[in-house]
Amino acid sequence: MEPLDAKKKELLQTSKIIAMVGLSPNTDKPSNVVANYLKGAGYRVIPVNPQYDEILGEKAYKSLSDIPEKVDVVDIFMRSEKVVPVVEEAVKIKPRAIWLQEGIVNEEARKIAADGGIDFVQGVCIKKEHTRLFGLK
Repeated sequence: MEPLDAKKKELLQTSKIIAMVGLSPNTDKPSNVVANYLKGAGYRVIPVNPQYDEILGEKAYKSLSDIPEKVDVVDIFMRSEKVVPVVEEAVKIKPRAIWLQEGIVNEEARKIAADGGIDFVQGVCIKKEHTRLFGLK
């Protein structure tokens, strides 16, 4: 297993709470599919979406700063050009990792996370990585 895979696997094995920024209540949206999968895999998924009070039976928060508990991973479902302010806010709550979903890449965001001492994954789906690393279907 390559070192990056080992690091991602260790992160996914030891994390419990994932804050999902941009989580949609629409069951056809990728964010909802991924959140449902993660809940089924035993993670607590905290929705961060200012437009809703609750998504998937969990209280939704307006921003990452509003979450009253420690978050292990901040998973971001937003367009690449919109993620920098979210990553800046994420660094302030000190998660173990910030994860930009498949198709989302932002080098400025990567640098902000690195400067904050936070692991950063971008451009890959957390659900696909989980199934691949743990040999699930």
